[in-house]
Amino acid sequence: MPETIRETDVRLTSLAHGGGCGCKLAPSVLQQILGEMPLTAPFANLMVGTETGDDAAVYRLNDTQALVATTDFFMPVVDDPYEFGRIAATNALSDIYAMGGTPIMALAILGMPIARIGIEDIRAITAGGNAVCAAAGIPIAGGHSIDSLEPIYGLVALGLVHPDRLVRNSTARAGDRLILGKGLGVGVFSAAFKQGRLDAAGYTALIASTTQLNRIGTRLAANPAVHAMTDVTGFGLLGHTLEICRGSGLTARLGMDRVPLLPGAAALAQGGVRTGAAVRNWASYGGAVRLGSSVADWQKDLLCDPQTSGGLLIAVAADAADEVLALLHEHAYANAGLVGELVAGDPLVEVG
Repeated sequence: MPETIRETDVRLTSLAHGGGCGCKLAPSVLQQILGEMPLTAPFANLMVGTETGDDAAVYRLNDTQALVATTDFFMPVVDDPYEFGRIAATNALSDIYAMGGTPIMALAILGMPIARIGIEDIRAITAGGNAVCAAAGIPIAGGHSIDSLEPIYGLVALGLVHPDRLVRNSTARAGDRLILGKGLGVGVFSAAFKQGRLDAAGYTALIASTTQLNRIGTRLAANPAVHAMTDVTGFGLLGHTLEICRGSGLTARLGMDRVPLLPGAAALAQGGVRTGAAVRNWASYGGAVRLGSSVADWQKDLLCDPQTSGGLLIAVAADAADEVLALLHEHAYANAGLVGELVAGDPLVEVG
């Protein structure tokens, strides 16, 4: 049997063909796959299924409780095993918060090339996931592991929500304002990291953003002015905004100058750093996006940039937008910003 190789001898990111939410299938490919899924209409208690590409499935248990269930896992976006575990767990729990739910339990998903990664480093990955779940107040109560060609880690996350406080991505209203909870640039940062072009400040910003829990989603769901919500992950801001538009039958108008970016992301994008996933994203949904003449190619790349553990995208009534934005800032979502609005029209995104 070959000796195991310690993390000090091999970079985690070198063992994977992609990393973080950039590993997701392109939206067009996923749509083709889900198009063959059987209809879920016969299941009366299934409140949310695959129909609108929402963040999690939701099943009504009784008049006051619904189960929110999701799973998310991917390959490393950083080389530090503990931070990889933290990022993957934070990302998985985000789907629960995006539906307005409260996590109650998680199961671990672990696939490791055990001939190439030391046991101590695998323990560090799971310890990172445990730390995040502890911070969220839930246990990792079990899971499943396999010997795989690439390192994979994530969670099955389960939560509860009151059926009347469930927030979907398909229930926005004309006139709503769109608020983004975190700055864009995670995909660009991860690409720069692999290329050896990410400085210490950028790495710190990458870790801080990807390990910040979106727990504010539970509180936002209690506000009747919050009409729809999702989290921005692998499809980028444009892709997840388009999901809201298609589900709600509305047009989104985004202001490029309003979109918050992580510090240093613009300089890296202008310097040619981009991800393959951003290119695939644009190829998948670019036909439903109208870019103004002032939007540069590097800005388009950032709008399509896959976000690992990205921010919440919130559709809120216009007269409550300032209140919601202030609440985000109060709870340390420092980069949160008002990025646009929803109006009556065809399901597409306009960027000016």
